[in-house]
Amino acid sequence: MSIRKKLLKHFIVQQLLAFIAFIYIVFVKITSNIKYENIDSPKKYWQNKKPFILAFWHGQLMTFSYTWKINKKLNILASSHSDGRFGASIARYFKVNNIPISSDSNNLSLRPIFKILNSNNYIAITPDGPRGPKEKVSEGIIKIAKISKVPIIPVGFGSSKNFCLKSWDSFLITLPFSKCRIVWGDSITIPENLEDQEIATYKKIIEEKINECVKKAKENLYDKSL
Repeated sequence: MSIRKKLLKHFIVQQLLAFIAFIYIVFVKITSNIKYENIDSPKKYWQNKKPFILAFWHGQLMTFSYTWKINKKLNILASSHSDGRFGASIARYFKVNNIPISSDSNNLSLRPIFKILNSNNYIAITPDGPRGPKEKVSEGIIKIAKISKVPIIPVGFGSSKNFCLKSWDSFLITLPFSKCRIVWGDSITIPENLEDQEIATYKKIIEEKINECVKKAKENLYDKSL
């Protein structure tokens, strides 16, 4: 392992970088023009204090905090890998609670997740994380939604000034003074009697709905009527 990689994995270095990242994300938010579309989709759950599972691509993690419009804490699944720990450090500044996932076995205990959802709280999942493949839905989010009987709401983000990192997820870095759009999709309910052979169908549905949100967010960037 190179000295650079060792430094980046060091706890103190990660905490410092996390704070810098937090400041940058806040700076982007306050200098950018952010518009929301179909906000009524999550709003009815917020107002009725009903839980849902927020679904978005791993590459849009930087801006997911912009989506949250209520004071109630959001919970997000985070890898126990160093990258996941770094993301968790940033999330804490936004008062986001992290639920660690084992990056070795990928075996996730669902008990704390169901406890959160049964308490009418909210969970965010990047269904292509923590290691990809990029923008492909894993079956975990389907099983969680099915067993908990909690709907999934997709969301997508677009910005006028940005670049993507050369990472597996093409991580999106939005620049200050951008025009931004956040598009919420309609809720998706997973049937209680869903058979294992039907999971692939719903994986495809969620994948398409998230992509639709992202596409609309990008298309609407220069729509002056919004």
